[in-house]
Parts: sequence; C-alpha cells; structure tokens
Amino acid sequence: MNRSKITETLEPIMSQIEKRSAVTDTFVDKETYRLYLTTFWANLVMDPEEAQLTETDLETAHSVINEVAFTILGEPEAITESFRFIASRPGETAMDKAKLTKSHRDLLTYFASMILDPDGHRKWMSEFRDR
Repeated sequence: MNRSKITETLEPIMSQIEKRSAVTDTFVDKETYRLYLTTFWANLVMDPEEAQLTETDLETAHSVINEVAFTILGEPEAITESFRFIASRPGETAMDKAKLTKSHRDLLTYFASMILDPDGHRKWMSEFRDR
C-alpha cells in the first residue's frame, strides 16, 4: 500500500487517539495519549490486517504515526519515546491511574522491552525459553 493510502487508513485511528486523550478542545493529556499510542502500535504490529494493512506496510505506518504524534508530543520518534515513558516510573503511575489490566500492562511493557533493548530482550527470551 502506498504512503498516502496508509495515512488515509490510519487517520481516523490517530484522530480518535487524540480525541480520547483530550482534556479540553485545545489540551491533550500527553500521558493518556502515550498509553493509547503504545497500545495502538502494539496491536498494529500483532495484527496489521485489523487496520487493513500488511506486515510490509508497518515501516511506513511507523513513520506516519510518528509524524502525526510529533504534532502532539513534539518528539520525532514519538512511538519509541512513548515506550520509554511506559518503562519509566511516571509510566507505571499513568498505567495505574488508567487502571490498565495486568494483561494490557504486560503487553505494553513487553513491547517496551523489545523496542528499547532488542538485544537484552532476545537474551531474556532465550533464557525464558530454556527454562
């Protein structure tokens, strides 16, 4: 799928993330936005077809999502930085405040591990499989 079609496909989802994170018409709660963004990215990677994308579209989707999220978060690598937030103490507090289920939290922290420390994640998964 070409970039403009991917952008068109993702636009309603990204708009919904912004809308659900809004505190007022002009203010977005960045912590809530990060929770939605990381949840969306994790789900998109696990099942791109759900968003009418293919696995080969993910790299372009990543770029599109980062560009849209940049307008809210001011970070060029918004997806990575949002997972860095998830892996932090403030991220844990935000997940508590949002009352995320254990499985939801586990999903986000698992993806944070893969994204922030891929080598460490591979080692950990290898050790986990060997048990």
